[in-house]
Amino acid sequence: MNQSSLWFLVVQEVVAAAVGSFGLLLGMAKRKPSLISIGALGLVELLLAIQFVLSIVLVSGGARAKTDTVEFFSYLVVAMIVPIGAGFWALVERTRWSTMVLGVAGFTVAIMLARMEQIWFGL
Repeated sequence: MNQSSLWFLVVQEVVAAAVGSFGLLLGMAKRKPSLISIGALGLVELLLAIQFVLSIVLVSGGARAKTDTVEFFSYLVVAMIVPIGAGFWALVERTRWSTMVLGVAGFTVAIMLARMEQIWFGL
């Protein structure tokens, strides 16, 4: 990843944090998981999938993380699992706490993306 692709990581961080806030607000309002709350986390997953493909293309072209490329991909794969697990939880247990789990998952991904930024760019 080069400096020009930094914007995509930042956009993902902002979207994941916004989805996290949205989920927590809906949970505090005692709302059960809905297509909107699960779909918002689905957007985070879609962005992660795009990041995965982009990262593979860049590494195939010779790009490497400043710190550790394997660690970067480890974070990316785990970050992709978090929304899937939270979405599954929300579908199985349809309570307001599941909506809170969706929010926590959004924040978890945002934090993991920030760490991925540090790993790749050596910040």
